[in-house]
Formats: sequence, structure tokens, C-alpha cells
Amino acid sequence: MKLFRQADPRYPFAWETAAQPEGRWHAPGEGPAHYFADTPDAAWAELVRHEEITSPADLQTIRRAMWVVDVDEAPAAPVDLPEAVLTGDPDSWPACQRAAQALRRTGVTRLDVPSAALLPGAATGYIVQNGLHPSAPRDGHVVVLFGRPERMIGWLMADAAHPPAELLGRVRHYSRGSHVHRR
Repeated sequence: MKLFRQADPRYPFAWETAAQPEGRWHAPGEGPAHYFADTPDAAWAELVRHEEITSPADLQTIRRAMWVVDVDEAPAAPVDLPEAVLTGDPDSWPACQRAAQALRRTGVTRLDVPSAALLPGAATGYIVQNGLHPSAPRDGHVVVLFGRPERMIGWLMADAAHPPAELLGRVRHYSRGSHVHRR
């Protein structure tokens, strides 16, 4: 299965240790947890949302590596949480982390969840048919893999890329004043 990840170009596409900042699906010290998206737009949207970027001019300052990563086809566990929690601001992270912890205690090593950052139907690609046109709308997903990055193969697609400006209108931005940067 091929998935996408944007990353700081100074670092690899995957974490090797638990010394990873917390995220929606893992608390401090619970890594490595690898967050991949099913489309490049979903990967970019996660960055745009997290960094609270709303201006096309700010997008031009981004320089990230974009990777396509081949991961195994292991089954993913669904997460039974309300949509508002699955896609919520960082205040919803503890509920997501608790759900992931409970699943991991049962041996789950892979989650497939809706993209918190990409609006429904916004994982639209393009088709060529009498010119370039958007493809049918579809939802974006994030695949979270827990554990060491064994058997992952990554290909660097771009080493100094930035998200497309048209993506801004398809991002589920944080509510004003709700985000506190967690670094």
C-alpha cells in the first residue's frame, strides 16, 4: 500500500524511537507512531492545519519533503469516536489517545481514521478529459502505524515542496483561539 507523508527535509520519513512529540493518536513517550495520508492533499492539509496557515503567501514559505511510502497491507482497526472528536482541535487529542491506547492494549498496530484536517469530499485529485479537471470528491484518510518503521520503503518525491494554494479552502482549520501549539 502506498501512502504519503510530508516531513522536515532534515529528517527521515519515519520515527525510530519513542522520543517523538505527541500527536492525535499517541501521547508523549508512546511512539513511534507514524502518520501517513492516503493522498498528498491529506498529508499537506495536516501540516497546514497544525501550523494554522490560512494565507497563500504563508504557503510559499513552506519547504518540506514529500514522501510516498510503501507499507504492508495489514488490517486497520476502526476507531469508534464521534466525528467531532475524530476531527476536533487539540483539545480532542486526549480522547483519541485513550482510544488508541485501548486498541493498542489488544494488539492493534494500525489505525485508519478520517483526516482531521481535510474537509469531507476534499481529497479530490484530477483527471484529464478535454483538459485538466477535478476528479470525483472523496474523503481523505490517515493511517497510523505504531512501532518501529520496519518493512517501510520511502521514495522522496520532492525535497523542498510547499502545499498548493487551492488546498487552503479544503482544510478544516482550527477554531479561532482554540489551538495551543504543542511542541
